[in-house]
Amino acid sequence: MLETRGMNQQIQALRTQIAGIKKQITQLEELRPGSLSRQYNVCGSPGCRCKATPPQKHGPYYHLSYTRRGKGGTRAVQKVDVPVVKAHLANYARLRTLIDQWIELATDLSDLTIEAARNQKKPARRPR
Repeated sequence: MLETRGMNQQIQALRTQIAGIKKQITQLEELRPGSLSRQYNVCGSPGCRCKATPPQKHGPYYHLSYTRRGKGGTRAVQKVDVPVVKAHLANYARLRTLIDQWIELATDLSDLTIEAARNQKKPARRPR
């Protein structure tokens, strides 16, 4: 009986943790998968500052690389939009972390509920 009570407490604790993760997910705003890179370029104009010693390359230029539904893509991002894009990328990363946590907890919950159901079906052992 004590074993069942402890198992029920564990099940309830897991359900509470999962509910907390679901709440955090609903509070996420805009999401954007991918990664942001900063690049500097050298042009083809002779005598340009990018060919000086030391070179003063053009840029920075920002590019967003992403993969969705098996297809990759790249987008240019204006410098003024970089903070917003970084926030969206962070939200997406947070979503992925929360989902991974949810899956771990849900797997543990599934194992416990299966074990609890199995224990309920077993006949109680009589003391000798």
